[in-house]
Amino acid sequence: MAIFKLKINGTNKQVDVDPATPILWVLREHLNMPGTKYGCGVAMCGACTIHLNGTAVRSCQLPVSAVGNKEVVTIEGLSANGDHPVQKAWLEHDVAQCGYCQTGQIMTAAALLKATPKPSDAQIEAAMTGNICRCGTYLRIREAIKSAANQ
Repeated sequence: MAIFKLKINGTNKQVDVDPATPILWVLREHLNMPGTKYGCGVAMCGACTIHLNGTAVRSCQLPVSAVGNKEVVTIEGLSANGDHPVQKAWLEHDVAQCGYCQTGQIMTAAALLKATPKPSDAQIEAAMTGNICRCGTYLRIREAIKSAANQ
């Protein structure tokens, strides 16, 4: 066990965990932040996506020891009131069906728009590849991202 000082959603947190513990489990089990979802456990589905210094990363395979002083942003910290442009566009385009993958989809889309404010369809496809939606709402996801880019 080791003590880690983390900056999560703008707040300093401290946890005493095994250094190999994935940040996903630190968030969900130790910090009571269940918005980041467990999907496949091997960083292939995207349900566990968070931002690490503004970059979308898969949290299920990222050990807490690798986070260091980098800032972590989860879906809970994306916006105070759920009014981030991507979140609003998700509602506008009725993207979610079962909703399980949506936090990872939203976090990936938000990172894309931060890096590329007006992405092409090809850039959207490239950025979102690997974020699996078992309900198949990919067309609505793309339209929501395009809509958020215009806000």
